[in-house]
Amino acid sequence: MFFCSNCGVSSPKWLGQCHSCGEWNTFTEEIVQSSEEKRTSKKSIWNDSNGGSAKAVPLASIQASSTKRSLTGDTEFDRVLGGGIVPGALILIGGQPGIGKSTLMLQIAVKQNKNILYVSGEESAEQIKMRADRVEGHSGDCLILTETRVEHILNQAKSVKPDFLVIDSIQTLVSINIDSIAGSISQIKECAAALQRFAKESNIPVFIIGHINKEGSIAGPKILEHIVDTVLQFEGDRNYTYRILRTLKNRFGSTDELGIYQMETKGLKPVHNPSELLLSQKDEDLSGSAVAATIEGLRPMLIETQGLVSKAVYGNPQRSATGFDLRRLNMLLAVLEKRCGFPLGNFDVFLNIAGGIRVVDPAIDLAIISSIISSFQDVAIPADVCFAGEVGLSGEIRAVNRIEQRIQEADRLGFKQIYVSSFNSKGLDLSRYKIRVRSISKIEELYQGLFV
Repeated sequence: MFFCSNCGVSSPKWLGQCHSCGEWNTFTEEIVQSSEEKRTSKKSIWNDSNGGSAKAVPLASIQASSTKRSLTGDTEFDRVLGGGIVPGALILIGGQPGIGKSTLMLQIAVKQNKNILYVSGEESAEQIKMRADRVEGHSGDCLILTETRVEHILNQAKSVKPDFLVIDSIQTLVSINIDSIAGSISQIKECAAALQRFAKESNIPVFIIGHINKEGSIAGPKILEHIVDTVLQFEGDRNYTYRILRTLKNRFGSTDELGIYQMETKGLKPVHNPSELLLSQKDEDLSGSAVAATIEGLRPMLIETQGLVSKAVYGNPQRSATGFDLRRLNMLLAVLEKRCGFPLGNFDVFLNIAGGIRVVDPAIDLAIISSIISSFQDVAIPADVCFAGEVGLSGEIRAVNRIEQRIQEADRLGFKQIYVSSFNSKGLDLSRYKIRVRSISKIEELYQGLFV
């Protein structure tokens, strides 16, 4: 059989284009059992139930569970999960190799005063012990199992009854019901389905660590992300010491949450005040630097944007953006040239979001515009000024959500001025803040206030 590596659909022959998701050259050949009855007739090793079919019950007769979320003790991890671990949840954690996925889960597992089962198919027990010894404050009560056969893992989990189960990683697991190799599409689907059944029937949360491919998505079929309840993405730049845990999917909480960790020799340390971490420390004001008041989930953060405009000397002007959408940068440059008359068409423009993180909040537009104008004019923006506003195609400054939280965060960090949209300033009680709120409606007003 041939399986699509993107959506997991099967086909008896190879196809150039998937008829389900429309992707090209995604079909791979795998060996499966010819008899479906042989597969379904096998009784589950870990489940002793009679295997009868479920019966429909009225909605009114179902009692809603009052079980509370269990906290891990890691404030950043609990925030990303939506307030703690939900019983019976299936959670997928993805990230680049060496980013710290295994370290994060092992660190959480060994610091619990609970019965935790950590299963590794990539490392030996001695290697896991060496890594656990570097973590401060671990209890040593965590159970370690080195196994790749999913039936044996679930049978062991049934006997020890852990508070939660950690699988490292899903690409190393194999099932006796599938004849293909570990990491194949059919194996990942079968093992993930078995873990899902175990989590829902036993009410034990299961954490699955998954690798990502070169495109940045979870390796394996896309259906894997549909099976699980929560998808967490562990990101970061190897040139920086901190890592970002981002929620991509969460059935039990918000999908906009963000957790920040700092990589140290003794493990990952949660960062409770990311604004101070992401703002650069410099002795003097330099052109091309502006601070944006952003919102990630429920948390306001102040992030420094760095712009550089230089004369193009190698033919076509270059456009480069790190941590920001390049297409949106091109749009902002077109607005500056069309609406404000800045001749940026013959200049190279480089943009960098300090700290190596990626920002999608539209409120960062005003800070990016300011940094580009600052670099173009070679005039430094005062260090005590920050920005929060979206820029439209006609050059207007549009309102952004939760402006009060942004102003409060800037005020807390000692900023003296903040530029916001005039539509945001309506109804604000400015007497509550020490910071001066500057209301603007066009880019021209921003230019007059900062550079004239």
